[in-house]
Amino acid sequence: MQLTVVEGDITQQDVDAVVNAANNRMRGGGGVDGAIHAAGGPEVLEDCVRRFPDGLATGDAGWTTAGQLPARWVIHVVGPNYRIGQTERSLLTSCYRRALEVADELGVRTIAFPLISAGIYGWPKDDAILAAVETLRGTPTRVEEARLVAFGRDAYDAIRAVVDREVQE
Repeated sequence: MQLTVVEGDITQQDVDAVVNAANNRMRGGGGVDGAIHAAGGPEVLEDCVRRFPDGLATGDAGWTTAGQLPARWVIHVVGPNYRIGQTERSLLTSCYRRALEVADELGVRTIAFPLISAGIYGWPKDDAILAAVETLRGTPTRVEEARLVAFGRDAYDAIRAVVDREVQE
């Protein structure tokens, strides 16, 4: 699998699936979740309510329509909230692994990920980047391209540095 890094808006990525950093309730929220629901339109929320009436557990993943997004599917993952004591790294890496498993079930070839839990959920950014890169590189999948979408230049530079370092090692 090719791992790429781009700076931009995850809602504008022309890929088979985008990954949404959702909350347990699966009813929309702030950050990436709010942006995906806003850009995808009401179909995304309607599908979340229908498919996940009880939400999802932390570390798990499930898919819905992408509504009006350029992607075909949204793969929702529930990242750990570091700020409230969900500090087990396995919960974070499970999000990336489970998203790839769901992608394989759907036949996804291209997928775009945000940096899960590194925003309002407070996961230390350097470790969030390492967890993403290590898990995406180390998980067997039929996905051909996994794209890490950085929101802002500082995030792009930090992710790019880890990806470049991992390639050299």
